[in-house]
Amino acid sequence: MTRNFYNREISINSNSKSLAGNLFIPSDAKGVVIFVHGSGSSRFSPRNKSVAQVLQESNIATLLFDLLTQKEEEEERWTAHIRFNIPLLAKRLVDVTEWIRENPNTKNLPIGYFGASTGAAAALVAAGQSNDRVKAIVSRGGRPDLAYDDLFNVRVPTLLIVGERDDQVIELNQIAFEKLIQVKEKKIIIVPKATHLFEETGTLEQVSVHAVKWFLKYLNL
Repeated sequence: MTRNFYNREISINSNSKSLAGNLFIPSDAKGVVIFVHGSGSSRFSPRNKSVAQVLQESNIATLLFDLLTQKEEEEERWTAHIRFNIPLLAKRLVDVTEWIRENPNTKNLPIGYFGASTGAAAALVAAGQSNDRVKAIVSRGGRPDLAYDDLFNVRVPTLLIVGERDDQVIELNQIAFEKLIQVKEKKIIIVPKATHLFEETGTLEQVSVHAVKWFLKYLNL
């Protein structure tokens, strides 16, 4: 286990909106992964927190943050007008990425994205706008179809992880894989017996193992 160097709640400004986050930096961190949660979720997603813990144990810093403010989250329960606004969410992710690059504790760390469901679409769009700043992407049960028009901009090594029993999302990821024409290092992994949320025994652990290997390789750690 790594010793905790820095672990606290933070607030990041994005176009006058304050986004809450939790930043964890192991004592010997060599890189940082920004988590982008799916619709209806938050920085408290138990699945993302589980993957983040495995990354932390591999000396990778993690930032889990809320794509929506508390007020927006409350409004979303009735309107659902923001959670699928991928351009807006990607813009917020870009702002968060800039914060990481300017923060004294993280500015020298290579950056990766871990996106889940709709969050994976936002990660792909943001990466296409920040190819020089982002070094690797991992998508868990992603919805890349929400970013199809932007995939040709992505040049970052990209790993798409999908559950074997998530048939529709497998197809969407296979189409996206072919659209990532500028990505030289890309891969799809199908996790046996897993559904969309990777709730089956051992499936999320497999996601964590694949994510760690990908980030260790392409963040050059």
